[in-house]
Amino acid sequence: MQISTILRQEAVRVIGAASSKKRLFQEIAEVAQSAYKLKPQTTVEALLDRESLGPTGVGHGVALPHARLSGIDQVVGVFVSLEKPLDFGAVDRQPVDIVFALLAPVDAGVEHLKALALVSRTLREQSFCTKLRANPDPATLYTILTENPTVQAA
Repeated sequence: MQISTILRQEAVRVIGAASSKKRLFQEIAEVAQSAYKLKPQTTVEALLDRESLGPTGVGHGVALPHARLSGIDQVVGVFVSLEKPLDFGAVDRQPVDIVFALLAPVDAGVEHLKALALVSRTLREQSFCTKLRANPDPATLYTILTENPTVQAA
C-alpha cells in the first residue's frame, strides 16, 4: 500500500486556521465530500466519536484522526496543513499543524490498520514533516506525500 492509493490530489488542503477540533473535522468533512462524495455530517460525527475515545494527536505537530464509515468501500485520506497550529490534546501537548485523516469502511479490518501504520510511519520522519511544513501549495504537498519511496506498508 502507498499513500497514492488512499489519497486523491483534491483531498489535500491548506487551511489558515481552525478554531477547534470540531471545526477542523468540519473542514475535513467538506474536503471528503468534495473528493470522495462522503456525507459531511456522517464524517464529522464519526471523527468526533473516535476522538472521544482519546486524542489522535500523535506528537511533533501531527494528528491522525480516523474513523469508520458506512457507505464507502475503501480506505480514503484527507490531508490538511494548518497555517496556524491547533491545540489537539496531543500526547506531547504540542499544537498540531499537520493532519492526515483516514476514513475507512466499517468492515475494513486490516486495510484500515495498514493505512494507519503507513501514514504514521511516514509522518514520524521529522525531515519529511519539515518538507511538508515548508510548502504551502496543495499540489506540491500531494506530490511530496505520494512520492516518498522509502515508506511502504506491510
